[in-house]
Amino acid sequence: MSNKRSRVAGSGRRAEYAAATRQAIHDAARELFIIKGYFATTVDDIATAARVAPASVYAVAGGKHGLLNSIIEARTTAPDVEETYARITGHEDANELLRFITHATRVRFEHTQDLMRVITDTAPHEPGAAQALRSAHASLRTGLNLTARRLAELKALRDGVDAESATDTLWFYLNNGAYFTLTGDNQWSLDKAEEWLLECLRTALLNPATK
Repeated sequence: MSNKRSRVAGSGRRAEYAAATRQAIHDAARELFIIKGYFATTVDDIATAARVAPASVYAVAGGKHGLLNSIIEARTTAPDVEETYARITGHEDANELLRFITHATRVRFEHTQDLMRVITDTAPHEPGAAQALRSAHASLRTGLNLTARRLAELKALRDGVDAESATDTLWFYLNNGAYFTLTGDNQWSLDKAEEWLLECLRTALLNPATK
């Protein structure tokens, strides 16, 4: 029995070490990609910053080419993502649901905008970055589609607007490009952008009785 417990404990420690190593590599790669740019960052740079051997970088994501997608996949499969989806489907008030999803996308952009800029700029030239961008978009679109379907269930959508078109409208206003335009090109604060986007969505999506 003691040998079995030792094997289980050893397996648990190995899993913890592997997770810690993966996180260290992700953190180092993310920081370096933002500071130096994707193409100027090398596997040796990442390994040095993460305090691991270069072989560990290849083991975690197949080297630099897979790291952007690995970082995004770790973010889009984190427990809080499922919690967000659950909160969307549990909302009973359409106005509060729109406020929730607008704020959630604002927070997501606030935390990932530097990395997403790197991914967006790199995607046309690097398959791994292109896959990372697709993964990020798919995750966001899933949340927006859940929101649109919940609004339809609440009978809150304007006449002529179904869940599919509502998803497209949510995407237009809440994808990273919208936030980049408002906060970058227009030099708006995130608070101003969030409130403006919310009002636009209310006008575009909600029937007068709901508003």
